Amino acid sequence: MDSQSTAKNSQNDDLLLHKRNTMKNSMLVCGKLYISESRNASALESIERAARLNPETVIVNKFEDRAYNRVRYTLVSYIVHDSGNGMTYSPLQATIFAMVEAAFEAINLELHSGAHPRLGVVDHICFHPLARASLDETAHLAKLTAAEIGNRLHVPVYLYEAAHPNGKALDTIRREFGYYRPNFMGNQWAGWALPDILPEKPDEGPCNATRARGIVVIGASPWVETYNVPILSTDVSAARRIARMVSARGGGLPTVQTLGLVHGEDTTEIACMLLEPKRVGADRVQNRVELLAAEDGLDVEKGYFTDFSQEMIVEKYMKLVSAD
Repeated sequence: MDSQSTAKNSQNDDLLLHKRNTMKNSMLVCGKLYISESRNASALESIERAARLNPETVIVNKFEDRAYNRVRYTLVSYIVHDSGNGMTYSPLQATIFAMVEAAFEAINLELHSGAHPRLGVVDHICFHPLARASLDETAHLAKLTAAEIGNRLHVPVYLYEAAHPNGKALDTIRREFGYYRPNFMGNQWAGWALPDILPEKPDEGPCNATRARGIVVIGASPWVETYNVPILSTDVSAARRIARMVSARGGGLPTVQTLGLVHGEDTTEIACMLLEPKRVGADRVQNRVELLAAEDGLDVEKGYFTDFSQEMIVEKYMKLVSAD
């Protein structure tokens, strides 16, 4: 090997080491993008193509559920905050905007139906701090993303938790818009179910929603885990009753939110959000569902997480960026 090649290899090694050290010391942020579609492959391809335009943001996981007709993308990038001028920057903002724009171009909410509730084509975007990032910085990014989506794409956007000036809860917004009430065949959600002039003024964007797009809910919060427990029964009323008794709202487990949903032809499912998973984790949820289901003579399968853990997401991001 000649001296020129040796020098070039040494320079590449130095760049790789610098890149790895930069990642190790970076503040990272996670964005989870929920889209009301999982059956239209070409629509998902166009959304993912938009995500690949910025190599500084990585899709670390994709969770599709055809029964729910819903997909979730878990994305990670770095975040920078300049306290001097109050500016926050993350490549994640541009990536999510591109994916949202692609989703609106490829999907019409009026043609959508599924077993999971939704308020829009882009139903929900949540941001979580990772690896040295603060919740304040993450909330700032959520608000910037909301303003861009609302003003450039002309879609009503509602903020929640750390991104909202009064910390309004996600489930409060959803209740205001009838999110938990099926509007099609008793246990399905289809089309746009609200008046075009919205009953609540959005935080960003216009005060009227189009039936093709609906609205978007965007927030920032500490880490949340999603855990679903299948019940081997088609009795959706029993599933909803169990879900209510598991949830904090129904007097069950604190910091747990639930939905009882139809899931395929032979099962129902208790879909759970664990708002403080270190306080109340999946084991307690699983045990509670099994006890309540047994009272109705129903069999329960072992539940499953719909995403990786916080630590695994950071690890996967580091590996994917290092590989690039």
